[in-house]
Amino acid sequence: GNPNSTSPRSPPFRLSSPHPLSLPPSPAMSSVGRGGKRRAGPPAAPSPLAAKRPQPMPPGAPQPPPPAAAAAEEEDMMDEDVFLDETILAEDEAALLLLDRDEALASRLSRWKRPALPADLVSGCSRSVAFQQLDIDYVIGESHKEFLPNSSGPAAIIRIFGVTREGHSVCCQVHGFEPYFYISCPPGMSPDDISGFKQTLEARMKESNRNSSVQRFVKSVELLQKQTIMHYQPNKSQSFLKIVVALPTMVASCRGILERGITIGSLGSKSFLTYESNILFALRFMIDCNIVGGNWIELPAGKYRKATRVMSYCQLELDCLYSDLVSHAPEGEYSKMAPFRILSFDIECAGRKGHFPEPTHDPVIQIANLLTLQGEAQPFVRNVMTLKSCSPIVGVDVMSFDTERDILLAWRDLIREADPDIIIGYNICKFDLPYLIERAEVLKIVEFPLLGRIRNSRVRVRDTTFNSRQYGMRESKDVTVEGRVQFDLLQAMQRDYKLSSYSLNSVSAHFLGEQKEDVHHSIISDLQNGNSETRRRLAVYCLKDAYLPQRLLDKLMYIYNYVEMARVTGVPISFLLSRGQSIKVLSQLLRKAKQRNLVIPNIKGQSSGQDTFEGATVLEARAGFYEKPIATLDFASLYPSIMMAHNLCYCTLVNIILLIAMLISEKNNAV
Repeated sequence: GNPNSTSPRSPPFRLSSPHPLSLPPSPAMSSVGRGGKRRAGPPAAPSPLAAKRPQPMPPGAPQPPPPAAAAAEEEDMMDEDVFLDETILAEDEAALLLLDRDEALASRLSRWKRPALPADLVSGCSRSVAFQQLDIDYVIGESHKEFLPNSSGPAAIIRIFGVTREGHSVCCQVHGFEPYFYISCPPGMSPDDISGFKQTLEARMKESNRNSSVQRFVKSVELLQKQTIMHYQPNKSQSFLKIVVALPTMVASCRGILERGITIGSLGSKSFLTYESNILFALRFMIDCNIVGGNWIELPAGKYRKATRVMSYCQLELDCLYSDLVSHAPEGEYSKMAPFRILSFDIECAGRKGHFPEPTHDPVIQIANLLTLQGEAQPFVRNVMTLKSCSPIVGVDVMSFDTERDILLAWRDLIREADPDIIIGYNICKFDLPYLIERAEVLKIVEFPLLGRIRNSRVRVRDTTFNSRQYGMRESKDVTVEGRVQFDLLQAMQRDYKLSSYSLNSVSAHFLGEQKEDVHHSIISDLQNGNSETRRRLAVYCLKDAYLPQRLLDKLMYIYNYVEMARVTGVPISFLLSRGQSIKVLSQLLRKAKQRNLVIPNIKGQSSGQDTFEGATVLEARAGFYEKPIATLDFASLYPSIMMAHNLCYCTLVNIILLIAMLISEKNNAV
């Protein structure tokens, strides 16, 4: 590419809105286990032309049911093990990153790097490291020889991505935490029976995981005293077996074996109800280590090591044991926000007349990028990448390229150098990001989809269907960008506000009092095929489409609100957009249960979504015109009030079998 510098004497950057982008001149011109297989997305657009800026479906509009295999309940939580080697490209493909690198472009992009690390962090581990965690996932790799000298073979490694107070990026690899669940211990089970049970279970696991390289599937079986949260229990505790397995996905296969039945020595064949066997591995780790979404984590001096094999692009890549992590409650100094880097971007495509852009045919002609530090009023990077020449724009770094390939690779390099923590935009999860990935595939740019923080790990895109009782059925795309949170403002708007239209124009007019630039989609190709001045007009339009989501994010305080919601509910920030309400409730239940030594059963069919329940009484409204105002009355917190008034809880529900046994016992005692 041949990036053109912005002239200091360029014409002013004029916009038709009251706030002309508020852009003053710049002062210095792995799939990795993500805690679940499926993510939510925005509802399907009513027509192809609405895909970029969709309108809402009419209330009650019927939607065709998806195939049963594709439907995903919000509570259907499944881990997905991805081995570390599977996320790495072949060396010859990785070497392509070094080819055709434009040095002038590299020099311009390097100005936007993060601040350099202090010398003591570069050289050793003599000081503690505190960072605000933004994303948590896990990957399967080899056991750490120094931290786990008695372990070998594949193990789950938790990865925590975050940012320090100074703005340095961190990838913390946590070792030693193992997946587990509980079953109720049968009466009369002796220590010898437990040992035989473990051997039998190990044999059954080997049989059902024949292709696995794991040497030992069942790591341990331990007898513990706990109490189930279900039903009133006159006895304070009972015996449970804690079963620890080698990898997170083996929890599900082990659960299946136990539910179908297994032979236990002299006790014969028994089937088991499992407890806490449907908890996502990342969430299990957070609960056990008292970590909540968006809180600060500290690695004490001397308790961590610099990674010997650097796998990420983060400035600090550290290894530690899970037991050495210090999780700070979000209070006082630790309630503050790290200076997250937020990238807002938008793409424009040259569609054919009468057709919505398709990545198989239509090129990406412009990409606008605004990079902002969390808490700052203005972006510190204002950039637009254009195909063919573009007249300068005051306060904006304009980069023009000869080919579409150059644009895509320059955008990838911008992501690498600027290293955003959060990527935002409007409908980016369903349109912009998948379009860029698919377009690169069409152009055979194999080195493009390396946008995450893990070295040479491809971004993965797949179609998903999400079903939630609150949000209904949604079809979207799951885009995995490791180590970076994607925050789609369209999804957030649809979840949090009831509006007549969810187009960017309507939402911006409603909340900001300003709208997009006056460029109709039908003339985008004509502007691109014109001259540098017409492409400048298109660039201003594209920049405004990247700027409005950032303004909405700031105006509605989305980052603050979502971080605080993650802290209150205890789930990762990414869950708040990708999942429904049940995961938030489950997370809080599990935390309280852990405090009180309770376990939560995994009851079959509890998340099927097929059961219906009679709701509250709804009186039909008498439609008509009323000259006098109509008073609307409603109960405040009706259901919680009923629960408290009648002491309704899992643990106060009396089991009818237990009740009969208690009555018989009382009768016998009376006699």
